[in-house]
This record gives sequence, C-alpha cells and structure tokens, in this order.
Amino acid sequence: MNYYSLETGDAPLLISIPHDGRDLVPGMAERMTAEGLQLPDTDWYVRELYEFAKGFGAGIIAANYSRYVVDLNRSSGDALLYTGQLSTGLCPAQTFSGDNIYQQGQGCDAVEQKQRVKQYWQPYHDGIASQLLEIRERFGYALLWDAHSIRSEVPRLFDGQLPELNIGTNSGTSCDPGLERGIIAVAQASGYSTVINARFKGGFITRNHGNPMHGIHAIQLELAQRCYMDESTGQYKSELAGALTATLRAMLQEFMAGAARYLRDKRQ
Repeated sequence: MNYYSLETGDAPLLISIPHDGRDLVPGMAERMTAEGLQLPDTDWYVRELYEFAKGFGAGIIAANYSRYVVDLNRSSGDALLYTGQLSTGLCPAQTFSGDNIYQQGQGCDAVEQKQRVKQYWQPYHDGIASQLLEIRERFGYALLWDAHSIRSEVPRLFDGQLPELNIGTNSGTSCDPGLERGIIAVAQASGYSTVINARFKGGFITRNHGNPMHGIHAIQLELAQRCYMDESTGQYKSELAGALTATLRAMLQEFMAGAARYLRDKRQ
C-alpha cells in the first residue's frame, strides 16, 4: 500500500511532509463526526508549496494518510512534546479546536492505535531513516527539513497569533548552530515575522532523526497559513504563495550551502 510517496533527489536534502495527507483507513470515515471529516488540521497545500525544491535536487517524502489516522510527528509511545501544554495525541480524538473527531463510542482504542503505529507510522519513519543514511553515505552528511503549516490562530493550543515563520531545532540540538544561524538570517531578512524555538521547537521527526554529531542535521519549519492561503475559506492564494516560496527557496539553499561550508571547514 502507498502509505507515503517518495521522490528521491540528487542533493543532500530530504524534505518531510507528514501532515498534508488526506486518506483515511478503511471504515474510519463512517465512524467520524462531520467536523472530523473536514480534516481541519491538515497542513493544507504544503506539498504544493515545496514542489519547487525538486528543481534543485531535493528528495521529498510525504504522508498520504491524514494525521487523524496517526500523527507522524509524535513518538510511537505518545510521549508529550511540550511539558505543560495541551497534547492532541498520537491518534487524535479531538481537533485542534476541541471538536470530537469520532462519533460517540467510535474512537480509536489502544489495540487499533498499536496497529496504526505498525502499519502507517513505522513505515514513514523507516523511510526517512533509510533516505538519510543513503544521503549521508553519498555526501558525508544529510539534511532533513520537516515541513508543516497551521492556522495562524488556534486559541486552544496557543495564545494570540503565530509568527509567520516558526523555526524549530529542538533548542539548537537537532542541527549545527552555524546552519541554524544562517537559516534564521535568511528568514529574518525576508520580511516575514520569524521566531526560533518558540511555540514550535520541532516535533518527534526533528528530534528523533536530527543527529548533528553523526552528520544528520534536522530543522522544522511551521508556517502560519495566512502566508499563502485565505484561512477563512481555505483558498490557496497564488500570489502570496509565490512570494513565500521565494523565501523557502532561499532558506533551503542556505541550508545546503551552509552544510557544504560546514563540512569543508571540518575537513580542514
């Protein structure tokens, strides 16, 4: 089964898109509420936003199944990512807004959750790990960019309005500090409001796969969806998206250029 799509590249960069999938497991839709069936917490259009990256050789791995099936950016044991903050769970029962995803008594129990982890969660992470090892073997290092988006305001999860570019490196531990600084500089020069390791420090993908001591550098970018779409209607805004992708291109190119400099300096 096609749990995820993978397009390999010839650059040292892999882009992960875990939350733009829309597919549901067999029989799931019939158990869901009207609110849940809208899949409101999807990272809308993120695949489309990053399509340009194939032009300079980036590989792209993207989930085909909804985060409501299983959240690929959480640990298989559903450990908390952020202490003291609301957790929506590995197999969510509620939307970010607090609406029930399932009809009463129709939710995902522990047995089903275990099966979803085995069938949908594990293959995605195995795919990331395999690609990163192949990239590192070829180039001497590997770069992982975990691509996300979210509504600008989700009162149940955070106060106020999110900045537009939310960069996460697990407080500087998932990539080399020099690479982090370069990407931050590009983001700040773009004119978009930018934060580093604030509300979104990087989820399980960044934290688990990033290992700079072993040559694997990982960064998460959470985009506020107002950067490229009308959040009230869900409409994709091509003009906004075009400006945003110019910044994304510059950030990814800095990521690769910075890594090449890092490796060159390390060898000297």
